[in-house]
Amino acid sequence: MALAAVQAADSTRYPDPQYTALKAALAAYHAVKPWRVVLAGSASEFIFRISARVRQARGSRIYVPQHAYGDYVHAAQAWSFKKAGEPDEADLVWACDPASPTGQTHSSWPQSLERSTVVLDSAYAPLRLSGVPALNALQRNAVWQLYSPNKALGLTGVRAAYVIAPVHAQEAAVALDAMAPSWVLGAHGVAMLHSWAQSDTQAWVAQSLATLRQWKLYQVGALEQAGWTVIPSDANFFCARPPDGRDLATLLVTLRTHGIKLRDTTSFGLPGWVRLGVLPPRAVDALLQACIS
Repeated sequence: MALAAVQAADSTRYPDPQYTALKAALAAYHAVKPWRVVLAGSASEFIFRISARVRQARGSRIYVPQHAYGDYVHAAQAWSFKKAGEPDEADLVWACDPASPTGQTHSSWPQSLERSTVVLDSAYAPLRLSGVPALNALQRNAVWQLYSPNKALGLTGVRAAYVIAPVHAQEAAVALDAMAPSWVLGAHGVAMLHSWAQSDTQAWVAQSLATLRQWKLYQVGALEQAGWTVIPSDANFFCARPPDGRDLATLLVTLRTHGIKLRDTTSFGLPGWVRLGVLPPRAVDALLQACIS
């Protein structure tokens, strides 16, 4: 449904510069007031924008999990933040749940979620296959919830994201809207997010989780049987390490010759491991066959 909506988007016209209908649809989907919806060109674009906002408000310290998406630190460096050792010491706190690259539940939170700017990266929340979210609904209302549905929809080439602002942060939400460039979303991004808020799309995503669970069981079992070490994960991806004696750099080059690419997690602070997305059994079989060829 989302793909059809993107393909049917009218790219000959600018979208509504205020995105009134889109914000209303997303607000209805999340059962929040429209002012709480802040649109973004992508999750990465918002990471840089909110980093700028906190810095302009005289924030100077950032907390990033040990293993995390590199753009958190990239944005912090661009705005001259200093790293904080604990969440309670930071003006800007980053969290991702399920976490990337591990797929595990995020566990490092400040004692008060409202004392600092806490951003919960929820890129993989719709793809949680097990476990429970780190924060309940009331707690999520106190943090910035960042969503990038292109992952759950398999449309990562369409760059569009949005944030649900905390209930206490209307002034900050208005300021972040004002910091966005004109037409921060193009027609295709608008179409994808509109589709995301529809019940039929959400039903498709929910149904897909059962398939992903089956594929994951096969994938983890096959890798472990082949000698890989797998870190437990609640998401549709996980980290694994090749069998002892296999040089990872050499293996990655070999796999590329077979048309297979694994995500080296060194940039996430986890060298020697790779992140694998959960794929159909035939893809797992191709991976393991390429490893022994």
